[in-house]
Amino acid sequence: MMEGKVLSFGEILLRICPDLSQDWVGTGALPFFVGGAELNVASALATWGLPSAYISAMPQNDVTLGILQYLKGREINVDGMLMQGDRLGLYYLPKGKDVKHAGVIYDRSGSAFAKLQRSDIDWGMVFKGVSWFHFSAICPAISQEIAKICLDAVREAERQHIFVSLDLNYRSKLWKYGKDPIEIMPELAACSDLIMGNVWAANQMLGTSLDPGLKETKMSYAHTLLEEQAKKTSLEIVGQFDKCQLVANTFRFDYRDKGIRYFTTLFGQEQLFVSDEYLAEEIVDRVGSGDCFMAGLIYGLYQEMGLLNTLKFATAAAFDKLFIASDATDSSVTDIQKRITK
Repeated sequence: MMEGKVLSFGEILLRICPDLSQDWVGTGALPFFVGGAELNVASALATWGLPSAYISAMPQNDVTLGILQYLKGREINVDGMLMQGDRLGLYYLPKGKDVKHAGVIYDRSGSAFAKLQRSDIDWGMVFKGVSWFHFSAICPAISQEIAKICLDAVREAERQHIFVSLDLNYRSKLWKYGKDPIEIMPELAACSDLIMGNVWAANQMLGTSLDPGLKETKMSYAHTLLEEQAKKTSLEIVGQFDKCQLVANTFRFDYRDKGIRYFTTLFGQEQLFVSDEYLAEEIVDRVGSGDCFMAGLIYGLYQEMGLLNTLKFATAAAFDKLFIASDATDSSVTDIQKRITK
């Protein structure tokens, strides 16, 4: 079994979540959640008992000190947190909306994280006691400087023989500094051991081939077609990036008006593992499901559960998250194991 901390790096955010079906302005009700893709991963791992650490940047004030205490209370190691800058990043996502689409409104320009400089982080020191480093494509989407910080991190991780996982989160509203993902992401993927995302994100960010008739929003495809595309994408990734050992893909489609159809794949050891399909007539919160899947993969691999059992656990964790109204899961390992399709 692996030892050492799992360190996640990314922007800590507040998600403001108005319920547009009610008079949220008149009632003054504006729920919020502490999150961010990488923090959601760190939170899940800490909940499941792994030594989970998280590094980000936020200003030092009474509000952020409260957030810091909250993270510590969740057993997340935040010793590396950079307390600097002037503001915490925000985003607004009306209840029930998906962060990948038009419903999201970002307010994170000029945040403490967005203003990070390469000289702010000594990765050689940060990686002491770390055996796994996790980040997502949201980070290099923010600025050229953050992209360089990510590259510094993965190169140092490679030098120290630290396992690296990359989530190909694609956020079109963030890539605004003159670079397309395809110009940035391959160099980061080349230093990654595990790459997770979906076949559409891989096509946009890494240039893998994609059946032009395969649309991300259409749910009526046969399983075999999607599995064939997942295997093709995975083979292209491991073929292009020598360091990459494992490729995971998620398939999540709207089901009826309020539900979800969901299954996943994991390619490793020269074969494609496919999860069972999960269906839900209605869900509670779309945010953080993919992050929970990523956390499930890390948990299973860290615990040496085997590739198929890792995929089963990660998929059940991701599906379970759809019924939790927050950014990160609070379900235990036992809770998630009960959801695994027998």
